[in-house]
Formats: sequence, structure tokens, C-alpha cells
Amino acid sequence: MVAMTKAESGFVVKQSGPRTLLQDHGRYGYHHLGMTTGGPADPLAFKWANRLCKNKLNTTALEISVGGLILESSVVAKIAICGANTPLTINGNTCSLWRSHQVKPGDIIELGFATEGVIAYLAVAGGFQVAESFGSTATVVREGIGGLNGGKLEPKDFLACGGDGATTITSDGNGSQSSNNQCLKLPKGYRPVYGHHAMLRVIPGYQQHEFSRYQQRRFFGNEYTISAQSDRMGYRLEGPAIQADIDGILSEGICLGAIQVPPDGQPIILMNDRQTIGGYPKIGSVLSLDLGQLAQLKPGDEVYFEPITADDAHNILHLADSYFNKIEPVLC
Repeated sequence: MVAMTKAESGFVVKQSGPRTLLQDHGRYGYHHLGMTTGGPADPLAFKWANRLCKNKLNTTALEISVGGLILESSVVAKIAICGANTPLTINGNTCSLWRSHQVKPGDIIELGFATEGVIAYLAVAGGFQVAESFGSTATVVREGIGGLNGGKLEPKDFLACGGDGATTITSDGNGSQSSNNQCLKLPKGYRPVYGHHAMLRVIPGYQQHEFSRYQQRRFFGNEYTISAQSDRMGYRLEGPAIQADIDGILSEGICLGAIQVPPDGQPIILMNDRQTIGGYPKIGSVLSLDLGQLAQLKPGDEVYFEPITADDAHNILHLADSYFNKIEPVLC
């Protein structure tokens, strides 16, 4: 038997793509220090990548924006890629997303550029081994914290992995696979479909009354386009301007999905890397479940909004969580 040591167990980044970040479920409990949450922009795809590797759902994985990532393995491991429709090859052979794959030392894993959607997640069985910063491995580039060095991955970076990701191999390579090495897939009927439009459900906030009924109808009755000036901090929208009856408010804490309306009237939906306080009026907050759909849209894609109540939001989230837990991956 030949065992991979922990020092050798992992992946070398050969090409990093436009923006590849290490993410776990996020950094909570530090807003009082001005530190934001971070975490996966599309939590559903992130959780499925981990689940197909039999990881805990908050295990550290790679968030790959647009694509263009190439890794070389130095370990026997299982990996899974979920999210945007991104061409995947292992040693030049075309492979499917939304399933796990076995890799071995010397294998080259390559993700092309996304054709539908924007963000994909690559998980490895046992997780990537990264030191936590303030209780999380989540990378927030604006704050320079998390991941390997507080920034996006660079060529020649080494991504250590362990646990199930650092298994043993037989000297002849013909050892039988145990159930732990069996690969899983999510059936097609359960996979998200990424397009160019999204309906975002909005819970009105206590500042809603600062927008007249006309302004509210204008907001909920029109489509908005994703601006090119959108990122993990916030998605800027372009469309019919809306105006509050006040110019601003005292700076206050901001939740994930809050819809700020600056003086130009073009809404901004605040995302995972948002600032922790702000002084623009907010017409409401996008349901957290819908933010993953938003994160998978490109500049020029369109969104529209539907108001729901807080009780509606609780019920929708509960049902979605129950549905996720009831879906069973199948053996490949």
C-alpha cells in the first residue's frame, strides 16, 4: 500500500481563472468589528457540491466565477462540481457536472468558461484544509481576509486537502473500491436551470413607507437590468428610477439582500461581501433563497420583483430546506 502524506495531499493551481475563491458557509458574529459575512453567492450549488462528496454542508470549497480554472491533483480524492454550466474535463476527457468524480495524482482538472450561469463550486471529499480567520475560511477580497491570503487564487497556489480526500491506493492500482469511493450524482430533474431572467421575492422593510405608493408600484411593476458594475458586494440595477421621500437615513446595519436606493434612483441589492452599515433608504430585502439565482445572472440579464410577507418568507425557506433534505443522490 502507498499512502499519500498530508503534506503531499492536495491540488496545485495551474490556472486560476478570473476569480476563484475559497469559501465556507460564511463569517458570522463579527459585524460589530466591521467584518462582513462572505460565504457562497449561490448556497444551493455550494451545498450540493459538498453533499455529493459526503461532506458536511459548510465544508470549505472553491467558488469559481466565469470558469477558467485548471488544477493538478497530487492526491487520490473525490471531487464534485455544481453550479453554472461550465465545460469540465479530467485529463482531456469530458465529464459531467452535478456528480462526484474520482481523481488521482497527476490528473488535470480543467473548467472552461460558463455558458449558462456564472458561478460553479468545486468540493473535495474531506474539504480543503485552510486556516480559519475569525471563525471562518470565507474569502472576502475587499477586507483581505480568509482563504489562502485574503485574495483570489493565483497560479502555483497549493490547496491542501485531507480526510476522505487523502485516501490510500494500492501499488498496482487495481484495488477494489469501497462504498466510500462510490461516486454520486444529482438526477437531472432536481438540478437548477440557469437562464437570463429571475423573479426575486422581496420582504418589504420598515422604511417601505418612505416610498410613495406610486414609487412602490413603479419598482414592483417594472423589470430591471443587471449592471456591469455588479460584484459580490452588491448587484447594481438599471431601469426606472425610484425615489424615496427622504434623502438619506442615519447609517445602520444592513442585512443580506437589502435593496438600497441611492440618490440616482437605481436600486442596489447587497450581497455576501456587502458593507456592514449604510445610509441609503431601503425598500425591502430580497428573500435569501433567491439570491443564488441573482448571483448566476450576467450583466444585461433581467430581474423583476414580487412582494411577499415575512410569514411567506419563513414558509418558503422551511419548505425549501425540507425539499433539499428529502432529495437523495443516486450512485453513478
